[in-house]
Amino acid sequence: MAKAVRFNTTGGPEVLYLADVDVGDPGPGEVRIRHVAVGINYADTYFRNGTYAIPLPNGIGVEASGVVVALGQGVSHLALGDRVSYTGFINTLGAYSSERVISAAPLIKLPETISFEAAAAATMRGLTAAYLMRRIHDFKAGDTILLHAAAGGVGLIVSQWAKLLGLNVIGTVSTPAKAELALAHGCSHVINYSSENVAERVRALTGGAGVDVVYDSVGKDTFMASLDSLRKRGLLVCVGTASGPVPPFDPVLLAMKGSLFITRPALADYIADPAEKAALAAELFEHVGSGRIKIEINQHYALEDAVQAHRDLEARKTTGSSIFVI
Repeated sequence: MAKAVRFNTTGGPEVLYLADVDVGDPGPGEVRIRHVAVGINYADTYFRNGTYAIPLPNGIGVEASGVVVALGQGVSHLALGDRVSYTGFINTLGAYSSERVISAAPLIKLPETISFEAAAAATMRGLTAAYLMRRIHDFKAGDTILLHAAAGGVGLIVSQWAKLLGLNVIGTVSTPAKAELALAHGCSHVINYSSENVAERVRALTGGAGVDVVYDSVGKDTFMASLDSLRKRGLLVCVGTASGPVPPFDPVLLAMKGSLFITRPALADYIADPAEKAALAAELFEHVGSGRIKIEINQHYALEDAVQAHRDLEARKTTGSSIFVI
């Protein structure tokens, strides 16, 4: 039988457990996949702790790569043996597994230049970086961005992509080791938020002007510093809430701080159109396959280590990407 990580109630990492599951045959429009690697994303903790409400009991995980081993009726764009990856939201929940049946719709064929491990580590993070770099703001060479969690999985990809676009990247990190990693992947400057005032350092680094765009995946703890780091009419992109949700605020605050803009995008809305998803994926995989963007996989786990993986993730012990190897 196949193995899958499941949970019956919301809570801490300890609610996760490994179970034997009967995968069954794919129905119309579905395929069966044998996973080779599975992505571990911070968003997975939101399903587990109840931030994202789903019916229980349920599986967990939304990103993986593997091989198509069975086809359901009507699936014509895939073949047995195809190398694929996928990411999504509710529609792909259950990725923490050795095999599964899934709709064929979200599957992306992998170029031969992309390994299963890189695909599992970079499909969600990479497509996120792709839309953040290519769809959110009309960048020009010389623009400056502030990137929170610069040593994380998305952060390392964004900083490398930004460098390719000729942008100046100021990254925030929590330790000297993470600072070194961020600098090695495209950051021009790093700020250790554990010991430095982020907004003050940003102003010093930009001659008092502030940055053009802030990418903030931390949320509650960094929201005000992010606003205070922007130039007039700058853009704050809220892409996560690792420290908790941003508290309610009066929009007049944006006027008081320089007629700022703020957006809270979601990956699902940037890959809903199959043509746009294919274009973003092609650009991502071309950068990765050519070596212009390197995917740092710094933590490898087995499925039975899911509890520890989530503990490490929430304790901010990880850098780059984390995956399960099946």
